[in-house]
Amino acid sequence: MTAKDALILKTARGVVAAESRAVAGLARALDASFLKAVRLLEGCRGKAVLLGVGKSGLIARKIAATLASTGTRSVYLHPVESLHGDLGMIASDDVAVAFSYSGETEETAKLLPILKKQGLPVISVTNNPDSRMARYSDVVLRLHVKGEACPMDIVPTSSTTAMLALGDALAVTLMTLKGFDKSRFARLHPGGNLGKLLNLRVADLMHKGRANPVVKQTATLAAALKVMTATHAGAVSVTGKGGRLTGYFTDGDLRRCLQNGRGDLSAGISGVMTRGPLTVHPDTMAMEAARLISEKKVDNLPVTDRRTGRPVGIIDERDLLKEGLG
Repeated sequence: MTAKDALILKTARGVVAAESRAVAGLARALDASFLKAVRLLEGCRGKAVLLGVGKSGLIARKIAATLASTGTRSVYLHPVESLHGDLGMIASDDVAVAFSYSGETEETAKLLPILKKQGLPVISVTNNPDSRMARYSDVVLRLHVKGEACPMDIVPTSSTTAMLALGDALAVTLMTLKGFDKSRFARLHPGGNLGKLLNLRVADLMHKGRANPVVKQTATLAAALKVMTATHAGAVSVTGKGGRLTGYFTDGDLRRCLQNGRGDLSAGISGVMTRGPLTVHPDTMAMEAARLISEKKVDNLPVTDRRTGRPVGIIDERDLLKEGLG
């Protein structure tokens, strides 16, 4: 390792360690002020209005998005834009949450007295409890940051990391108190890979109808192989009385039959199938099916009707992988 390489790693590790200390110190310092802030936001009949300028503004914008996606109505407003017309977006039943490391940021400090006159409770997130911003706040959430991670103690690093952690703590605490579950989260995240994880069900991906390989338990091994080949499924569901699933036969089962000298194609499928196989249902979450396939080290699973027990489809690992769920 060269001297330059050593310097690079030393600097990077120092930054990570400094920011870790800032977050750890913040966790230890959480107190009654945090409880009061949570209660204000939990009881808010309007929305949380997140404020901040510069790097603090970027953190405020992120926390506004996190709050909105976890069940707390919220919006980010730039303090400068607010002073030039955007105050019209604020209502008296809102709660303001202002971010500023020094608590003396001119634009934010100017805005808070105006918000107070409109009747808004104000929560400030700052490192300076004696700042202008803090004086106009109902609750002061102090960061307790001892210094930035940069060698000049100037660049916002440890302070913004602590702000981010504190904002996330507010959002997740509110999410927990409101009983915000996966189903509600899914409704707010319909797109992208996250949307797939939360919304896709087995019914959306399974092969059904003619693409669903099914034979009766009176069928021969040859007949079962014919259905498997025609559907390219690599498996076949076996049904008994009332069309209920009684067994499952896969390519792997076929290989084991041949290895054990049980490859007589005229033999009945019921003698070589796997009885009482693992199944999923059409309403099973696709991510749960992916977990089962991975955990059980299988290529596919039969899909059965929850009420009748009849095989209505087959879900294959390849289809899950295409959706990024493997």
